Amino acid sequence: MNSTVQCGFPSPAGDYDHKTLSITDLLIHQADATYFMRVRGPSMRDAGIDDGDYVVIDRSIEPRHGHIVLAVVDGEFTIKQLHQQRGHVKLLAANPAFPNIEFKDGQELSVWGVVTWTLKNHVHA
Repeated sequence: MNSTVQCGFPSPAGDYDHKTLSITDLLIHQADATYFMRVRGPSMRDAGIDDGDYVVIDRSIEPRHGHIVLAVVDGEFTIKQLHQQRGHVKLLAANPAFPNIEFKDGQELSVWGVVTWTLKNHVHA
């Protein structure tokens, strides 16, 4: 897709290169490893992920420091930012009203996938 749109002053229509856009091609790189989930709660609001949004999760991407991930902590799903440094792992919330998740002995963490896109509804009925 080569089409862009400015959010400032309008640009002349002749500047647009129209191609067919496939939302599937844009959002999904490996279909058998990609999932959509609806977000509940505001713990990632400062990262632009709000209650009611949908996220696209790709399980084929190797999670790295700084990625927003879908994690399973003690059997519960959560979306947080992965923080990995010097052998220490924690999950960071993007809202100061929510605590970060720091792991204690016996707690289980599994990173289920990496969040690649957030889909928002801008028209609320």
